[in-house]
Amino acid sequence: MHSNLLAVVFALASALTIAWGTVVRHRIAADATLDGSFKSSPVINAIRQPLWWAGTGTALLGYGFQIVALGFGTLLVVQPILVLSLMFTLPLATWYDGRRMRAHETFWALVLTASVTVLVLLGRPAAGDTQPPWERWVWAFGLGALVLGGIWVLAEFLRGPSRALALGVVTGALFGYVAVLSKAFVDIALTQGAWGVIANWETYGLILGATLGTTVQQYSFNAGALRHSLPAMTVSEPIVAFSLGYAVLREQFQVSTALGWAAMGLALVGMIAATFMLTRKRV
Repeated sequence: MHSNLLAVVFALASALTIAWGTVVRHRIAADATLDGSFKSSPVINAIRQPLWWAGTGTALLGYGFQIVALGFGTLLVVQPILVLSLMFTLPLATWYDGRRMRAHETFWALVLTASVTVLVLLGRPAAGDTQPPWERWVWAFGLGALVLGGIWVLAEFLRGPSRALALGVVTGALFGYVAVLSKAFVDIALTQGAWGVIANWETYGLILGATLGTTVQQYSFNAGALRHSLPAMTVSEPIVAFSLGYAVLREQFQVSTALGWAAMGLALVGMIAATFMLTRKRV
């Protein structure tokens, strides 16, 4: 069943639950940095905390909503809405810290919302291939491994905000791949059933990608304040997902005029600008 309205509803639910899980897991990383326990492995330190499991459980629930959303709509509909998790993260984080959102944060939150709305309503993304040929995946994985592997190596020589930023880029890009694999997984499940899920490599690629993304994300949380890594995560994920959605899944925005594409480009720029402006202060 193809219904972009239901896709929007479940994507919004996903964005909200992902936001809460992000705040909780970053709070654990921040507390570990303060008390010195970050000297052990970030992942090992995190999984020792009961609150981390609660945050991770919430994030998994959010991912479940994302899977349902992808079952109803295209990746190009769902992915921009997930960017709104940032808008939800900010008030949750400010509430957690006992402070209020500032006027500029409210303004840029509105810009972000408007940009996402334009991308979804004006773009009217059309569905692509339900099971793309393997050749399209090969170059996508090869290029991703080369670029992200290089950024990871670079991050090993960086410290502080620069390291958090680099790891945030890797995290977001990995989740961009996870988003595309999730769409492929959902299409296989709907067309081939349980046996198709078990028999196709996309299922295992999805599990591997999600595990790797979660691991790198925890390292990025421990590398510095959330404002240093969150913008990179939030922006790189939809950019990678959009690119792979076009190149691998062959989904397309249904825009045919120069004015329409100009509006789409402006909305994309607005989404990126709002993301960075919303996280330039302490989250």
